[in-house]
Amino acid sequence: MRVLTDDPETLPQLDTVYMGESPDDAEPRRYEMKGLRFNKKYALLHLEGCHTRNDAETLRDKKVLIRIDQAAPLAEGEYYLFELIGLRVFADDMEIGRVKEVLETGANDVYVVDGEEYGEVLIPAHDKTILNIDFDAGRITMALPDGLLPPR
Repeated sequence: MRVLTDDPETLPQLDTVYMGESPDDAEPRRYEMKGLRFNKKYALLHLEGCHTRNDAETLRDKKVLIRIDQAAPLAEGEYYLFELIGLRVFADDMEIGRVKEVLETGANDVYVVDGEEYGEVLIPAHDKTILNIDFDAGRITMALPDGLLPPR
């Protein structure tokens, strides 16, 4: 699996993972972890019931999920990227759409925002563009770079 966590040292401590189509999969399949080792940017998992290459192939493109209580603790003001999915994005008092995905690019994250008027828009997420994230209101207020959106 491609390792997306900022704290990969916690992965070998997991005893259970879940495989699903997406992070909000209603019925992910539970697997007992029998082992894990790292290979560059990837982790190789040994899962109970997954003994052959064909068994592993059935898990291709699945998301590896854990329970929230197994996740690395956050510092004050931090959040998990999955918590952004579904939040409404606003700029200049206008709704752009909802966060569909967060891409980690190295320099900064990029929010994939999908909306009625503009379709899918890629918005760089950093200190200059993110003005406020209000999880209670389900809303992100952003300052968009000039020219990012097509003219209305």
